[in-house]
Amino acid sequence: MSLHRIAVIGGDGIGPEVVEAGVKVLEALAAVEPGLTFEFKRFDWGSDYYRRNGSMMPQDGLAQIEDFDAIYFGSVGDPNLPDDITLWGLRLAICQGFDQYANVRPTRLLPGLTGPLRPELGQQIDWVIVRENSEGEYAGVGGRAHRGLPIEVGMDVAVFTRAGTERIARFACDLAMSRPRKLLTVVTKSNAQRHGMVLWD
Repeated sequence: MSLHRIAVIGGDGIGPEVVEAGVKVLEALAAVEPGLTFEFKRFDWGSDYYRRNGSMMPQDGLAQIEDFDAIYFGSVGDPNLPDDITLWGLRLAICQGFDQYANVRPTRLLPGLTGPLRPELGQQIDWVIVRENSEGEYAGVGGRAHRGLPIEVGMDVAVFTRAGTERIARFACDLAMSRPRKLLTVVTKSNAQRHGMVLWD
């Protein structure tokens, strides 16, 4: 028997609705796949939690979910709360807390759907976009000075390390080699970002 324990965090907006639909899909899969079992535990973290408690998740939130096999996360963001509070207080707190450095986004036109491209081109789209998820703009380095004054300044510094760049590049290369076309395309902005992106290149 294969038991998978999943921490379910619906988050904000339509996140809870979408996540619960996904839970139903997993339950349906388990019903027809012998030996496959899921155990779900729900966490009510997000903007509503913030309004009640002053934080997006409890102080020991990472400890509460660290022993699960997976985290099924919906969304984060609320029009009545600053984006930096919602993102850094939940999604990035989890990603950085567990060093989840690879943001992996499969992209494929599903059968029966019509995309904006000609059908024969749309059918060829089968990509996996791999993004670095813990460095760069997500490093959280920067600050504000002279708040409220005409000379106020806000600074964010993108941080790229050789170790971080190498591990995401290796992840993407290994993934590309496991796919039928074995094709990897690297996208950077090294013509303008001449230090960090050149390190990437």
